[in-house]
Amino acid sequence: MVLTQKLNGTSEQDEEKIVCQPLHHLDIPYEKATFGMGCFWGCDSLFGATKGVLRTIVGYSGGTTPSPVYRNMGDHTEVIEIHYDPTQITFLDLLELFWNNHEYGLTTRIKRQYMSLILYHNEEQRQISEKSRQEEQIKRAPEQIITEIAPAGTFYPAEDYHQKYRLQSHRELAKGIGLKAELLHSSHVAARLNGYLIGVGGLDQFDADAHRLGLSKDQIQYVRDYVRDNEGGGIFC
Repeated sequence: MVLTQKLNGTSEQDEEKIVCQPLHHLDIPYEKATFGMGCFWGCDSLFGATKGVLRTIVGYSGGTTPSPVYRNMGDHTEVIEIHYDPTQITFLDLLELFWNNHEYGLTTRIKRQYMSLILYHNEEQRQISEKSRQEEQIKRAPEQIITEIAPAGTFYPAEDYHQKYRLQSHRELAKGIGLKAELLHSSHVAARLNGYLIGVGGLDQFDADAHRLGLSKDQIQYVRDYVRDNEGGGIFC
């Protein structure tokens, strides 16, 4: 869906409608990170509005049960798969957010669905994860970190209603950027808005990012109001 707006600073002569195309697709080389850190709605917002993250998908992984679904997850865990630009953000940067934004499960064992989990995609990620966990344990002693580190296996995307959960509750905005089912796993602008709407990233970051995302003037103001009101609040479910 193509939207239009008049940009600030244009002369009356040039003040014609300028095409605004929501930025769904980015053709940028990426690497993957996969984390379980409690309910996946909160971390979907957290990472979606993090600089250097290209897209996010929530789903189920880490277990052996075939074809898990939300009501029959078996031994899988709720996880987020993050596609990130390694020239803009490092795996260690992502781990810093991982350690400091668990809803639960980091030091208290609860059911496997919400366990603290790092699924590494290569040997380098394994080594970085294990060293990072050791360092984090020292910081948090005498509490005992119970995060598991394991190789990434099959990732099963969650049902559509779990994807970009916060954004989907803003139905007119989601409709306005043309957020159809096939974009829930791949849209860059959807990932960003899913975080901005609950204040992730803050107002300065959103203001710097807004026009790049291809939003209309009205959409920018709508999201900006939510960023302002929610900045500094919680990201949890």
